[in-house]
Amino acid sequence: MLAFSSQYSAVDTNPLSVYIMQPIWNKIIKVVPLWIAPNLLTFSGFIMILFNYFLISFYDWDYTASGTSPGLVPTWVWLFSAFTTFCAYALDSIDGKHARRTQSSSPLGELFDHGLDSWATSIFVLSFFSVCSRDNGKTGVSVYTMYIYLSIVLFNFMCSHWEKYNTGVLFLPWGYDISQVLIAAYLLTGTVGVEVWQKPLVFGYYITDVLVILLIGKCPNQYKSKTLKNDSLYEGLLPLVSPLLLFVLLTVWVVLSPSNILAKQPRLFLWMVGVAFSNVICKVIICQMSSTRPELFHWFLFPLALVVYAAISGLLGHVEEAVLAVFTTLVTAAHVHYGVCVGRQLSDHLNIYIFSLKKRVQE
Repeated sequence: MLAFSSQYSAVDTNPLSVYIMQPIWNKIIKVVPLWIAPNLLTFSGFIMILFNYFLISFYDWDYTASGTSPGLVPTWVWLFSAFTTFCAYALDSIDGKHARRTQSSSPLGELFDHGLDSWATSIFVLSFFSVCSRDNGKTGVSVYTMYIYLSIVLFNFMCSHWEKYNTGVLFLPWGYDISQVLIAAYLLTGTVGVEVWQKPLVFGYYITDVLVILLIGKCPNQYKSKTLKNDSLYEGLLPLVSPLLLFVLLTVWVVLSPSNILAKQPRLFLWMVGVAFSNVICKVIICQMSSTRPELFHWFLFPLALVVYAAISGLLGHVEEAVLAVFTTLVTAAHVHYGVCVGRQLSDHLNIYIFSLKKRVQE
């Protein structure tokens, strides 16, 4: 079993977080019962945004509802989205405080938190795309732009943990608190309607253009060379190899797909992108926490390369969409299985429960 470090170091310099949100979380944490496990708060927040994503997907599977049929998504769905986004953000912000409050901080909690965050990051973005709407010739965002925006956000998240792998300190990107902007976007949509996103704001730019820039957020902070844990350039860059190759393979599929797979199944393809990146990032997080060397090529790259080759070479033909559906299902199942197995193994190793503060009785 790997030896996980019990020390956690993070730096948050965002003024919105430091001066506004942190005081709010300090008040909210006081009403949380002491018997509730911190991981239960983390998981509850993740389930809320996951449920919200599937709810929006039910009304807007292909990201066209806001552009072609403004009334297709009920008003209450947008208001519910604002509520779940705030609750998820709040629960994710207070779980660490609650762990220290109950003296139950552990590597399991840190891994559980960051692992779910790596998946939730894409879900936040994919849900927000329903507000932007798919390009309909007049307004909206093209599916290719959605893919680029999602990739930038995920790689920004990846860079934060890559920094921690090299420095031992997690520099939280400013974009983390931009979820509060999403809450405002959902509230505005619910009260005014999706039409507000289809009118130019200033100089021909739409509100969605501004929000997307905020969603991408600030790039990770720069660090000084003297703080590096790895003197070797190769060792320092090693965690970036698999994410970059993953992005290259996915981009090749998007650009060279004979059936234009991203345009036909944008939600399914982008979901697969988010899950794949999450699994790759989780491996980096584990290596960073256990001070171990990450693998050069993530296992997921090999089956993905086969699928991409079969798709762009025309071997899949008319079944490309079906193959994408099956592949996405398998990738999601593999990711969930991986998370459950790692959680159980670390729980057994530390002799603690994942969702309870009770101590295990050693046999």
